[in-house]
Amino acid sequence: MVKAWCMDDSQEDQRLPHKRAGDSDVSLEQLKDIGVEYFNINPQNFEENETLKKIRKDRNYTYMDRIECSREKLPDYENKIKAFFEEHLHIDEEIRFILDGSGYFDVRGKQDEWIRIFLEAGDLIVLPAGIYHRFTLDEKNHIVAVRLFVGEPVWTPYNRPQEDRDVRKEYVAKYITAA
Repeated sequence: MVKAWCMDDSQEDQRLPHKRAGDSDVSLEQLKDIGVEYFNINPQNFEENETLKKIRKDRNYTYMDRIECSREKLPDYENKIKAFFEEHLHIDEEIRFILDGSGYFDVRGKQDEWIRIFLEAGDLIVLPAGIYHRFTLDEKNHIVAVRLFVGEPVWTPYNRPQEDRDVRKEYVAKYITAA
């Protein structure tokens, strides 16, 4: 089961948990309130998993690939990890299903605080279009993920600020300012 918490303000290694002191746990319901969806799917034979098939059909995900992030497997590793950790948004949903390893997706909450989501094998996360987020590995420096897209893969990050972009305005209206 996925774990999420509010982050502290430490500038230490981004791969550390950075859990804020006190009661900082964030529930799945709180994640859903900001548009983040979570599913748990067995990574063994995942292509045959009925839940994943339904998600793909319902969301029209027609393209699927794998990415392995580690020093040995990811070309230009240092620069890619830095780019993934820049705060950004996308004009489409971002969906990742973890097959092996672990890492963190950080998303902005309703008060613009960072919420850290720890993902490991079996976790599938859907980030809505327009949410500010970033990704980093944890101290194990290894993750294998399936990426899903509608049509041909497009991964264009738009670094913050993007308040005038329509997708951001739509996200804010739906999840941040909605009553």
